[in-house]
Amino acid sequence: MIKCVAIDDEPIALSIIKEHCRRYGDIDLHCFSSPVAGMECVKSFRPDIVFLDIQLTSHNGVQLARRIPKETCVIFTTAYLEYAFDGFEVDAVDFLHKPIFYTRFERAMQKALRILAASGVTKPAAKCITLKVEHKNVVIDTADIICVEAMDNYMKVHRDGKPMVLSQIPMKELLRMLPEGKFARIHRSYIVNVSAVEKYTNRKLFLRNFPNPVPVGRKYIQSGEIEMLIKD
Repeated sequence: MIKCVAIDDEPIALSIIKEHCRRYGDIDLHCFSSPVAGMECVKSFRPDIVFLDIQLTSHNGVQLARRIPKETCVIFTTAYLEYAFDGFEVDAVDFLHKPIFYTRFERAMQKALRILAASGVTKPAAKCITLKVEHKNVVIDTADIICVEAMDNYMKVHRDGKPMVLSQIPMKELLRMLPEGKFARIHRSYIVNVSAVEKYTNRKLFLRNFPNPVPVGRKYIQSGEIEMLIKD
């Protein structure tokens, strides 16, 4: 679950952010029209991302951003593009120009999540991932994933006791989203949940509740990483 706080004294702007977060999925959002109350929440809630109006009626967004913990990503929202340059002083992740369209919001979210993952802030606690399926987002508990199978430009996410999910995402990007050490790429077309492996040979893995054996690529055998992960 991605922890977010939105601070904006325009009710319409807050409602748009709330709707975009609902559409994106897997977000725990707290909204505030009061900058004071919002900053108190930031202090106690320790969000991953803060959406902050750069030009509030009673406060300056840039000054507030300086009080936000460094590990938190700040995404400024503004109706005035000239104020966006001020945000560079506090290393803002992105600037969303009002009215905020969903596609632009989504790009900002993905940028923030890449930064959080690279810094190790979200990776250890990641239990769910969000994948785009056609025109909506689907939240997937990684514990349910048995394996991921490449099919042309799509990834087939096979789940234990749940419907398969088909998403258009590069395999390398999907692997980065999964909890480190829990999943292994064992073939150019397969990623497996290590805990789902019941037995294996030199060239095949047999997975729990999965009908067919999964092939193991030669280069992955030679690396020795597969056997090490399974034995752990």
